[in-house]
Amino acid sequence: MGEGAPGNIILIGFSTTGKSRVGREVARRLGRSFLDIDDEIVALSGKAIPRIFAEDGEEHFRQLEHQVLTEALRRDGIVIACGGGAVVDPENRELMMGGGVVVSLEAKPETIYRRLLADTEYSPSPLVRPLLLGEDPLERIKSLKEARQSFYAMADWTVSTDNLSIDEVAEEVLRGFGYGRRRFEGLGQLEASFEVNTTSGFYPVFVGWGMLDRLGQKMSQAGLGGSAYLISDENVFPLYGDRVKRSLEGAGFIVESMILPPGEGTKTFDSAMKIYDWLVGRRAERGHAVIALGGGVIGDLAGFVAATYLRGLPFVQVPTSLVGMVDAAIGGKVAVDHPEGKNLIGAFYQPHLVLADVQALTSLPGRELTSGWAEVIKHGLILDRELFQFLEAHQGRLIALEEETTTEAVRWSAGLKGKIVGEDERETGRRTILNYGHTIAHAIEAATGYERFLHGEAVAVGMMGAAKISQRLGLVPPEVVERQRALLEGFGLPTSCPGVELKGILKAMELDKKVREKAVRWVLLKGIGEAVIRDDVPREIVVDVIEELSKD
Repeated sequence: MGEGAPGNIILIGFSTTGKSRVGREVARRLGRSFLDIDDEIVALSGKAIPRIFAEDGEEHFRQLEHQVLTEALRRDGIVIACGGGAVVDPENRELMMGGGVVVSLEAKPETIYRRLLADTEYSPSPLVRPLLLGEDPLERIKSLKEARQSFYAMADWTVSTDNLSIDEVAEEVLRGFGYGRRRFEGLGQLEASFEVNTTSGFYPVFVGWGMLDRLGQKMSQAGLGGSAYLISDENVFPLYGDRVKRSLEGAGFIVESMILPPGEGTKTFDSAMKIYDWLVGRRAERGHAVIALGGGVIGDLAGFVAATYLRGLPFVQVPTSLVGMVDAAIGGKVAVDHPEGKNLIGAFYQPHLVLADVQALTSLPGRELTSGWAEVIKHGLILDRELFQFLEAHQGRLIALEEETTTEAVRWSAGLKGKIVGEDERETGRRTILNYGHTIAHAIEAATGYERFLHGEAVAVGMMGAAKISQRLGLVPPEVVERQRALLEGFGLPTSCPGVELKGILKAMELDKKVREKAVRWVLLKGIGEAVIRDDVPREIVVDVIEELSKD
């Protein structure tokens, strides 16, 4: 496989399992080239496949097939659909396993038979579908499929297509590609705290105490090498920059560093342009890694640059803030801010790996550390009652950053985020619940020019607003709202925003990404550990609750 390349996706399977149609869709989603082995054989020979069989014999066809497959696998980063019988040749199987991630599309013989009949509805010539020749074509399909089944089993991943649409099969192929990449990239042996598996790729997440010194080793094991571009800020780099550079250089990386001012004001197009200019000046190439060392701002900005420079460089997240470790660094949401709203310009771009050294939390300013606990509490509120109870029971140890307890809480919370991202990478479904509290929070941040509140502080206030709306809609009793308030305040987080102008909050909410056709999608509570999405919240309730928050 080519240096820095993600490898080929090779589709195998019996006739009519959808290899060509699915392959084209997978290639479209990934922005890759698609190659159909059968089409290439036709182009090479100048004959349709039934004619090749009829005039030259199957042996000649298999020779052409091997020739075309060999040539195709000299390329990298493409999607390839193979003929149903290509796997019978052991040399072909060896080529496939060495040339990319192999995904088998499966279907029951009865499904295959029905699809073959449908394909011949307007082209009934038996030469088009030789499998339909004879008195009992279904039995012939069963026999031939059984003979090939052990060869199909070589695949890294198998998708049963019987009851799935093309889009659904494509999703599963992409998920399998994420898992299969580990065979080439060595990710399966990295001993990660957990893995995030999305439709656009797989990546490991490491959470532990004192992990920074292992960054270079983990990146090398993950298949990265050569130059590494370290992006950090003026607060974080003096603390950890030299340590990270030593780890990277010890693993053979050539390291360049760029240090930016701290704070949300840095997350702009102007900052991104400075980084682009810096990368151009250093002749950054595809395969060179961009490393974000810092909190959510640096992660978002560096990730946005990595996603867009040369159409994508490998990206590594090394979060040093609590909100970065449990939320911002996991999930691939990268962006810059616009004067009219936060994160309005961005992309989904998953990191190559995430390494979170929990010990770094000991150097955070108290207010920033406190801000991060809002995201951990949020995960307990919407996803896991047991995590919420753990936070209630160990509040004192967590505030004091006791090593074992804090590492467990961070790993637990980050793992919940990773699981949701794996289920819904692009926030079209379940991932939306992670926005609990964010509708009001982002509006508060925008209305105050991103200066008065840290992100987690705004989220805490937003969660109180969402909980109060939940109560007024009859979704939760008052004791749930008060239990949430008690935990937030116990960690030192605000639960109101006195003095913030109501009109400014409402205007900012209208620009929120969670607004569809002028209806705000609210993430609300149904209980501790359970959330629901509603778009029918009466405006008067929202206005009343925000007024209450701004006066408390």
